[in-house]
Formats: sequence, structure tokens, C-alpha cells
Amino acid sequence: MTGKDSVESPKGSHALIRSTVPESVANYSEISREDHSEGRLGEHSSAPASSALVNSTGSGKDELKVSAVNKGQACNYAEGKWVVDERRPLYSGYGCKQWLSAMWACRLTQRMNFDYETLRWQPKNCQMEEFEREKFLKRMRDKTIAFVGDSLGRQQFQSLMCMATGGQGRLDVMDVGKEYGLVKAHGAIRPDGWAYRFPETNTTILYYWSASLCDLEPINPKNHSTEYAMHLDRPPSFLQRFIPRFDVLVLNTGHHWNRGKLNANRWVMYVGGKRNTDRKIAEIGRAKNLTIHSIVKWVDSQLPKYPRLKAFYRSISPRHFVGGDWNTGGSCDNTNPMSIGKEVSQDESSDYSAWSAVRGTKVKLLSITGLSLVRDEGHISRFSIKGTPGVQDCLHWCLPGVPDTWNEILAAQV
Repeated sequence: MTGKDSVESPKGSHALIRSTVPESVANYSEISREDHSEGRLGEHSSAPASSALVNSTGSGKDELKVSAVNKGQACNYAEGKWVVDERRPLYSGYGCKQWLSAMWACRLTQRMNFDYETLRWQPKNCQMEEFEREKFLKRMRDKTIAFVGDSLGRQQFQSLMCMATGGQGRLDVMDVGKEYGLVKAHGAIRPDGWAYRFPETNTTILYYWSASLCDLEPINPKNHSTEYAMHLDRPPSFLQRFIPRFDVLVLNTGHHWNRGKLNANRWVMYVGGKRNTDRKIAEIGRAKNLTIHSIVKWVDSQLPKYPRLKAFYRSISPRHFVGGDWNTGGSCDNTNPMSIGKEVSQDESSDYSAWSAVRGTKVKLLSITGLSLVRDEGHISRFSIKGTPGVQDCLHWCLPGVPDTWNEILAAQV
């Protein structure tokens, strides 16, 4: 534990988490909205600014509850509880091989407990419509759904592909990546994204990898080892080019914002088209917040041009490392659902950076942080296809799993 066990809530919110909170949850919530400094984020941390005040009561009560005062929304999908539903999962982790990366298909690993697949999210004051793939595709007829973000965005994309196909192979679903320049470059491990089209409804679902949501530009294109200008105030060129074709847009970033990632990728911060020299902006937390606010503001400015477009910024997906980070022996060994809680009661402000960025805009917040925070058993953890010991993955989720719920909430709003 860091010794910091509380942070402030955003204005207008009074959030309180009570639980036998594991170290990972307390660490997740240790950064206040007024302190986004690099020193508190740490060189290897990607923890978000949280609105929750964490109290580890030691009472043994199996509940994680976040209280809030904002009840003005018709349906607050972020508030509710996890319930067991034996009709779940929505697709098979065995069968969705065409769309699902094997490293995230926990059914293919040596994991034995799959109770996490049977949980369904139930909002508190409204009934969320059951996801039906045929009905969803008909509603998305002649539309394009785009995910732009990091590997958690890729998980959400793969989840929706599995949901929309029922986890079955579909030879008729067309790969239309070339239409968006999503082709594997020479020497690359994979393309920068994928795009698929369902012929029966002309529905396109695509993903573009943009871990930082910044426009990246080689400083010296002739140099193979060049650094890249990381434009904090400029959206990715892919988004600038193709946003006119999108009907639903889901953005996310967060876990690549640490000094190690920036150095490894040779990313250099730029603002206003010039190399950044402002030390305050250079602090990782401030740079991330500037980017999030900039891209949300830019997307909001595009909405009048494209009135059919529904844009979402997805709040950060929590990590659950205990006893260290990903590279210092951190682990997430729990496999029992709802062991740290099942009920979340809050306004949409668990991720302050996301909440503050969309406030006052027409970009909606896809608020998934709080409901994901109580699902520590749903990560990849120590399990792998080869079954060899190594670094635990307490960031990405098993699929089927928690990201399916993110898509159910998305589908309920489009």
C-alpha cells in the first residue's frame, strides 16, 4: 500500500467505496483530480485519476459500494450490480476463433474456473435491453461502428465481433480493411487495425490502434530509427480522415501513458506543432489530460457536420495488480466472482479525466470503470495457452467477459 488511501471526488459527487479493499483497488484510487503530476503517477504507473474515496473497513462485508448524489439521468448504466445469469455467456470462447485473439480466450488456457462468464450487469433504476445480435445488426443497418484506442479498445472490438456473430465463424463477413488503409505493412507484426462488414445489413465494425489518441508523425521519415512527434493537441490522422464515414465512434486511452512506454516508442511530446518545452505539460498526467480534453473537444466540433454520428469516450479500464506492477511481480490470483463486491452506486465520474473532458459536450461518456473495478477475477492473470510461468496480465480481460458488458451498455445507447 502507498499510504494514500483516499482522493477527492469531482465537484457535485460524493463517492465512497467501502469494502475489504485489496491493495490493487486502493492503488487504483490514489490519484486526486488536482494532482496529475508525474511524480505521483510514477514511471510505470498507468492508474487513472479516480473520483472514489477509498476506505478499507476490514469489516469483512462482501460489498463494494460507491455513493453519489447525481440521479438526474434517465438511466445511469454505471450504477447497478452484477447478477448471476446462467444464460451467459453471449458466445463461446472456444468457437469465436475467427475474431478473438487466442491470448484472450481463457477457455483455451489452463484456467479451470469460468464462473466469471455467467455474470450479467443489471443497472439499478432501469432495465437494460438484452443483447440480440440479429436485432443489433438490423439497428446498425448501413452504419459503421469504429473503435479507436489501445489494446483495451481492441478487446472491446473483438468482443463486439464475437457478440455480433454469436461466436461463430462467418465466411460471408467481408474484410474491408483496405478501404481504411488497414493493411499489414512490410515487416509489421500486424496491421494498425481491422475492419469487417456484415453483408446482410451492410454493417461495418472496425478498430484502429491509437494507444495515446495523439497524431503520430515521424520527425525524420528517412531515418528508420527516427523519433515520432506525439501531437498532444491533434487527433490521429486516421480519425481526421475517416470520421465522416463513422456512425458510432468509441475512443479510449490511458494505459500507455507512462514514461517507459513513451521512451520505448520514441514518442516526443509536441504542442501547437512544436516540440513541447513546458515542464508542466511534460508531466505524464497533465499530458494525458491535455490529449483527452483536446480530442473530445475536436470530436465535439465535428458533430454538427455529421449529425448522425454518436460519439463516446470510454472511461479507463481498471488494473488489478497486487503486490507489484506488471514487471515487478504483481499478480491477480483471485478467480471467484464478486469476492470484493458486486454493487456499484455512483454518478458517471469514476474516471475524472474522462468525466471532465466530456462535460459540456455532446460526446457521451461510456462509463465502465466502477463496474469493472469489482471484477478482479476476470483478468487473464497467470493463465496462458502454453501454460508456462511468467508475467501476470492483470490489465486485459478474459473473453467472453467484462468487455461484453461494455458493449451491451454501448448497444443500449445507439
